[in-house]
Amino acid sequence: MKIYVLRIGHRPERDKRITTHVGLVARAFGANGFILGDINDKTVVNSLRKVLETWGGTMEILAGVNSLNYIMEWKRRGGEVIHLTMYGLPVDYVVDKIRNSRKDKLIVVGAEKVPPRYYEIADYNVSIGNQPHSEVSALAVFLDRLFEGKELYKRYVKSKIEIVPQVKGKKVVAKY
Repeated sequence: MKIYVLRIGHRPERDKRITTHVGLVARAFGANGFILGDINDKTVVNSLRKVLETWGGTMEILAGVNSLNYIMEWKRRGGEVIHLTMYGLPVDYVVDKIRNSRKDKLIVVGAEKVPPRYYEIADYNVSIGNQPHSEVSALAVFLDRLFEGKELYKRYVKSKIEIVPQVKGKKVVAKY
């Protein structure tokens, strides 16, 4: 099962940092790909590629693709679409069904007000609580529930640096 995250509604003048954080969470919490829909913001893409180069791992990164076309093609190929929104069904009501389907998953997270069409074409509209919150936190909670916490122990191949967990202080190992 592959997991991709599609970021929609990115506003370059406002969202560089938050969209980068969506990509970082996607990588750190086990996604195979990150798509920046409808716009090619090279600042975001370059930041994510630099993290992959330094911290390791593999993740496909695409930018500038038409979001609605990408979703429709994803569904045509047999994948399912999970839209994270505070208006959806609570994550705990649907996460087992989503996990057990074993279909490839495209997780959609919005920036600005999400157009109604996305709610209609999603296979699941999923909420992480029904209060305003960050799309970064929603993605992290969803992926953690989907992978049942196992993603937190993933080791990344070809990393140039690695953190060694410590009771106190910091230990970073350079692997050059």
